[in-house]
Amino acid sequence: MTKCPFCEIPGDRVVAETAIAIALYDKFPVAEGHTLVLPRRHVVSVYELTPEEQTALWQFVAQVREHLANQFHPDGFNIGTNDGSAAGQTVPHAHVHVIPRYSGDVPDPRGGMRWVISDKAAYWETLP
Repeated sequence: MTKCPFCEIPGDRVVAETAIAIALYDKFPVAEGHTLVLPRRHVVSVYELTPEEQTALWQFVAQVREHLANQFHPDGFNIGTNDGSAAGQTVPHAHVHVIPRYSGDVPDPRGGMRWVISDKAAYWETLP
């Protein structure tokens, strides 16, 4: 079995932490401030965490979002997880993407995460 890259994060990459989770800037950011929040305990899906761990993880996501809002002053956020390889998860350690968004970073941001299946993203074009 290959070592998990998220189980061996060097301390200098950690930008914030709690007893349950750590936050680090994404190595391949899609926007300035793109941050990953991951549980310390190795699980593939956030839904493998206990209810208490899930609550603590999402509370930490909120804290990271607030920090990024204050540091980078984005106009919005995309926050989510790729849960399973069919959903695009490439590292089999649960993590939440907190992606600051900036007005004008794409021509038309409507649909947000719906663009993962691009043919269905612009649903508003099909409305009567």
